[in-house]
Amino acid sequence: MNQERIFTVLREPHITEKVAVQGEVANQYAFKVAPDATKTEIRAAVESIFSVSVTKVTTANVKGKLKRTARGMSRKKNWKKAYVTVAAGQELDYMVAE
Repeated sequence: MNQERIFTVLREPHITEKVAVQGEVANQYAFKVAPDATKTEIRAAVESIFSVSVTKVTTANVKGKLKRTARGMSRKKNWKKAYVTVAAGQELDYMVAE
């Protein structure tokens, strides 16, 4: 996989209370990823950007919510989420990427 694709696969870290607990308990972190990203691409991107070894990748497609506006109903965009499990003894630091 080329370097350009590595940096377009991961969009941003997905930070919630649930993910914070999973990070402490199971070394699991979440990212918003490109909708066409595969599990192998996500694994390669995380391993190259953060210099850690990934043991498991799980993905989920999140449907956009319906919102009521003054002009009727609108829908937020659909997006893809990836849960990445890191090997024991390693951790991700979102602020410092090598």
